[in-house]
Amino acid sequence: MNSHIEQSAVTVLGLGPMGRALAGAFLDAGLRTTVWNRTPGRDRELIGRGAVSAASPEEAAGASELTVICVVNYDAVDTIVRPDVVAGALKGRTLVNLTADTPDRARDAAAWAAEHGIRYLDGAIMTPTTTIGTPAGVFLYSGPEELHREHRPVLDALGGAHTHLGEDIGRAAAYDIALLDIFWTAMTGYAHALAVARAEGVSARELAPFAKGIGSLFPPFFEQSAADVDSGAFSGEGNPITSAVSSMAHIVHASESHGIDAGVMRAAEGLARRAIGRGHGTDGFLRITDILNPG
Repeated sequence: MNSHIEQSAVTVLGLGPMGRALAGAFLDAGLRTTVWNRTPGRDRELIGRGAVSAASPEEAAGASELTVICVVNYDAVDTIVRPDVVAGALKGRTLVNLTADTPDRARDAAAWAAEHGIRYLDGAIMTPTTTIGTPAGVFLYSGPEELHREHRPVLDALGGAHTHLGEDIGRAAAYDIALLDIFWTAMTGYAHALAVARAEGVSARELAPFAKGIGSLFPPFFEQSAADVDSGAFSGEGNPITSAVSSMAHIVHASESHGIDAGVMRAAEGLARRAIGRGHGTDGFLRITDILNPG
């Protein structure tokens, strides 16, 4: 094992499912790992594996040059790290915040850290707890590149791919918000599809293999459409937005005939019709990007 890793220390603040996974991966890599959580008892299994349990967040922060925090949101982060005793313990050390929130909150956290002499990296975890410590994990970071480079040997203990996105501290959160937007709107669409299918006597198990086929269309579409969106071309060759509106109307009608709320699809159809009304009927569906964000 790498001697640098063996001699390194890391603190993990927050022991929800993701925090426990992070701490476990650090332990598996041979790092001296200190843990703290607001709710007592969540560290028992980690202590059994060799973690050191701190009695307070300031004690935990003072135990390592690198502290990683992963909690529910930045309100929780602020409650933990902004009290003077904790900020004092973090002074001169590095805080890596892997909590999900907005880019503005990340910038605010960085400004606070700078005022208190705390070295700060913001980050996002884009894969579930089961991927932590495996090659399947995906971690995004933003902030000072040299700080990321300095702590990369320890962060690599978490496994997977680690990407530094740039010096703008809000960039990791921007990626996180955009990527989770894809996930949750897609999951909402899938839930709605299952409701409509069930109303028509089609079970989720019966639909699943065909849903998987529809899902497989997304990766190549993301790649192929990126240039269109960035250039503003929005090619509708093969599937103009007028065609999309027709199928959306069918979904709305079928849903509402069963008393199923079609509000999400009605919103999407409304955006498409606005694009058509502005003379973009022959463009592709992603023309609605301009409707959503005219700037």
